[in-house]
Amino acid sequence: MNTLHTRWKALLLALLLAMSLAVPAVAVETDTTAAETDPAATDLQTLADTAATYAAQYGGAQSLQYALWQDGEIVLTGEVGTFSRSENRLMTGDELYGIGSVSKIYTTVAVMQLVEDGKISLDAPVTRYLPEFQMADERYKDITVRMLLNHSSGILGTGLSGAMLFGEASTEAHDTLLEKLSTQRLAADPGAFSVYCNDGFTLAELVVEAVTGQSFMDYVDEAILTPLGLERTFAPGGDFDTDDLARIYRGTDPRALPQDALNAIGAGGIYATASDLASFGGALTGTELLRQSSLDAMAYPEYSRGLWPDADEPDSLAYGLGWDNVEWYPFCQSDIQALVKGGDTLYYHAGLVVLPEHDMAAAVVSSGGVSTYNQLAANQILIAALAEEGVTVDQTVETLPAAEPAAMPAEQMENAGYYGSTSVQYQVEITADGTMTLSTMNYPTSMPAQTFTYYSDGSFRDEYGSYISFVEEDNGQTYLYQRAVSPLPGLGALPVSNYAAVKLPENPLSPEVAAAWEDVATIGILPMNEPYNSQTYLALADSSAAETPETVPGYVGAARIVDETTARSEIQVPGVGSRDGVDYQLVDRDGVLWIDAKGSLYMDAAAAPEIYAGPGDARAIIQSEGYTCWYQVGDAAGKTITVQVPEDAGFWVYDGNGQVVASSVLWGDTSVTLPEGGLIAFAGDPDDQFLLRYQD
Repeated sequence: MNTLHTRWKALLLALLLAMSLAVPAVAVETDTTAAETDPAATDLQTLADTAATYAAQYGGAQSLQYALWQDGEIVLTGEVGTFSRSENRLMTGDELYGIGSVSKIYTTVAVMQLVEDGKISLDAPVTRYLPEFQMADERYKDITVRMLLNHSSGILGTGLSGAMLFGEASTEAHDTLLEKLSTQRLAADPGAFSVYCNDGFTLAELVVEAVTGQSFMDYVDEAILTPLGLERTFAPGGDFDTDDLARIYRGTDPRALPQDALNAIGAGGIYATASDLASFGGALTGTELLRQSSLDAMAYPEYSRGLWPDADEPDSLAYGLGWDNVEWYPFCQSDIQALVKGGDTLYYHAGLVVLPEHDMAAAVVSSGGVSTYNQLAANQILIAALAEEGVTVDQTVETLPAAEPAAMPAEQMENAGYYGSTSVQYQVEITADGTMTLSTMNYPTSMPAQTFTYYSDGSFRDEYGSYISFVEEDNGQTYLYQRAVSPLPGLGALPVSNYAAVKLPENPLSPEVAAAWEDVATIGILPMNEPYNSQTYLALADSSAAETPETVPGYVGAARIVDETTARSEIQVPGVGSRDGVDYQLVDRDGVLWIDAKGSLYMDAAAAPEIYAGPGDARAIIQSEGYTCWYQVGDAAGKTITVQVPEDAGFWVYDGNGQVVASSVLWGDTSVTLPEGGLIAFAGDPDDQFLLRYQD
């Protein structure tokens, strides 16, 4: 059996987690010798280089660039890594990087400027500015502009179809968002709680355009970049040399990938140098772009307006308007407000940390890596800069409250069961002696079961200091609360204090419904309506290597199976736990199973026919619906074909292990020897024809 796409949930997760905070990461082994410095060397440049080196090592970055803004100017810059694996090209600090979701701060500033001009009211409904905005859920009328910026709109999450491309600017995701939302329901009442939502910021981008009559980037250029003199900030399709983009790679492959173009600009599509990004952050320490009242509004703890864990411990998330965190550790321990935003595309990663009271901002951007590490490196750069000013930041790692192992009350047994977020599902088993076992169902091998012991304060703890408790919230739901601190040598520590998952109600299925969904979680799937240069086609190669998940009875991931054709994402977890929920619809097309996931269409891989094996030429023709043509290699294995590719079209070839071995999009391939057990995809516009010629 071909192993490609046998992990369809893994594919969806990989795509949906883009443009977001990276999941908090634990420390990993690193070659400390590469980051070691002379213990006597304590100058700011050396300390910054050390932090940057650690961030690059932990995340496996190809290249990394950083900048420190202080008192009105860039005072420090640096680079780590190499620009390219094949070009002899020095890094200069002028290279461009995708900043992913840090773009949301530009969107927030644009909205707040228009609020100051009296053209937008934060608490007015979005429909006032976008009268054509509607959803298949009457509650959409209650969504306000504020809710777009603090992630509390209730919109399911991210619609990335057509947005994440190689080498091309496209307005498809922007132009079709309202149409896609018109068929979607809400995941929660608007304003009920904040959970990360990319589509909310694309809506905010549309609001800016509707109010100003300009394209979003034209407004950003005119009202933000030009006043600040920022000449190295762009969007896909902008007036810049794409050769200046830091090279991106997949794994250890020495061949650079084409331009990473994320065409949801207001949510995550901007490119910048670290210096431009730090300068933009620096402008938010004063009133160059916004009045102080607007800056204060952005820094207000918006997360506290809705459901949120009632805890005093620092966390990696504490939403403001646009900001991921307005109470950022470790600065909060020294009564210093730090505002932070992270961003990740599939290939670029960025972190911006701003200290308004001290007129400082640091930005760290990278090709490869993880935004979390970049943010922590920015922390260390700012801490070193503060030290030069005589300001000390308390980096003490929080300890758990004092408690001892204790006899467990019987009612704790009621917390056993299944828990879920959109990315992870757990099984919790509790025995009368106070032992809890936590199993990660969709990563059973890489994340083995953990054992915890009951303590006198009502928590369960393990030998490594992880802390879990169960909280019944005002909405009647039970949440799995986690608390931990991950020490990262050279970068400080990352605290986690959040609701990781919610208890999933039992969902018994009739035999007929169970049979309809029995094999869906593990079947092979093929994307059918992605553009020819969509990053989805390469993401398939990563999803094919994912683990075989265990499943929660009655669920697909954390989506509750409703009937023979429908599964709904109904969980409500603030922070990131219920971000990017997806309703799944099974569709029978002439006896072939298709899956509709918020408008992204997938077909059962087993239905792909075998490609013509010769003799003579053949043609692959894109039909009127525009769906991708997929073929099993079958008897053509070992034969070499030359493909004549139409304009604005492309083909992808996968081996029996699901890895891309040829692509006209990635590497300009025009011929390939077809691999045993492989697949080939042809994608383009309706009526496009690919001429296939077998070599003798």
